[in-house]
Amino acid sequence: MENIIRKQLVIIGGGPAGLAAGIAAREAGVEDLVILEREHEAGGILRQCIHNGFGLHRYGEELTGPEYAARDIARAQELGLDIRCDTTVLSVDGDRRVTCVSRAEGLQIFEAGAVILAMGCRERPRGALGTPGTRCAGIYTAGAAQKFVNLEGLMPGRRCVILGSGDIGLIMARRMTLQGAKVLACVELMPYSSGLNRNIVQCLQDYDIPLYLSHTVIDIQGRERLEGVTVAQVDERRRPIPGTEIEFDCDTLLLSVGLIPENELSLRAGVALSPATAGAVVDDALQTSVPGVFACGNVLHVHDLVDFVSDESFRAGRAAAAFLRGEHPQGETVAVLDGEGVRGVVPQRVHPGQDLTLMFRPAGVYKNASVVVEADGVEIARKRALVFTPGEMVALDLPAAKWANVHGDLTVRMEAK
Repeated sequence: MENIIRKQLVIIGGGPAGLAAGIAAREAGVEDLVILEREHEAGGILRQCIHNGFGLHRYGEELTGPEYAARDIARAQELGLDIRCDTTVLSVDGDRRVTCVSRAEGLQIFEAGAVILAMGCRERPRGALGTPGTRCAGIYTAGAAQKFVNLEGLMPGRRCVILGSGDIGLIMARRMTLQGAKVLACVELMPYSSGLNRNIVQCLQDYDIPLYLSHTVIDIQGRERLEGVTVAQVDERRRPIPGTEIEFDCDTLLLSVGLIPENELSLRAGVALSPATAGAVVDDALQTSVPGVFACGNVLHVHDLVDFVSDESFRAGRAAAAFLRGEHPQGETVAVLDGEGVRGVVPQRVHPGQDLTLMFRPAGVYKNASVVVEADGVEIARKRALVFTPGEMVALDLPAAKWANVHGDLTVRMEAK
């Protein structure tokens, strides 16, 4: 006999996004909700991020990852939220039926009035890169190495090369150095870093770790254990340039080559995904293409700061509460399109007359440039800055008054000086 439980709201994921969404939903009046988390504790990736730098936007002070998570966990407990850890969600369908399994409860099916997807993201593994070489030990994603060092007290190796300059890789360059390892280089395929500038300064430059832009690993040596890697410069088409090879004698290669939103459950629910973000296509209330199913945090699009994840997830929690009250925005929507130099605008569909925040990443480095929003070829908003980089998400506020009478699609583009 099926173990069917009816809930107003089911939130999948107990990391910073799921916790914030649950807190906001409860504060907005949703009493009957549950958060499902597959790990044995809530908090998500923050549990292993023991460095500081979290909370500057939200709290105005620097916190470590565990400290940031602890504040949301304490608030969730204060509100009496039902957080079920060690629970794996198997499927979500278009009727908002969530099937999950746990050792404590066995197989359960939740029939929900609304669902919030907050599953986060995962790291891109070596298999997705197509790098030649042997399948030897000593090759880890940066996040796996972070878990070994910070949670389990284990060192992945002593001589390290980092492929990719994402924020986790940059932070692990510093962490490995502080633990006594020698970080020989950070190697980046693109001509710019994909991490925050503050991490480049604090994690590489402060420790004299060289950053090789427009370079990549072209060979891996070692049979049982990694013995070395070959790095080469690449041309504008990202092909290795003969004669530029550099040999590094190392026992560890850490991969920081991108994050992928965990949207397998979303696909099974029939949620439409964006090819630009690999996350759901959402409207200005963060509702997906499936009515009553919302998405927020890194499962929607990969953020650089957890503060922004929390802010977005608070909005998702409030929007889900409004949906349950029958107050979701109605009427026709207009599309928000990626223009020149823009990659992955969120949200992708919006209701005119709403205060709106658009978020995206530039497709390259732009100096002394502007972000321009146009409707039917007419400029309705502009934001200027000294530099825009792919490593830092751009947020552009669009007050309702600026586009209340817009009926055509919005286009967001970069404009160089």
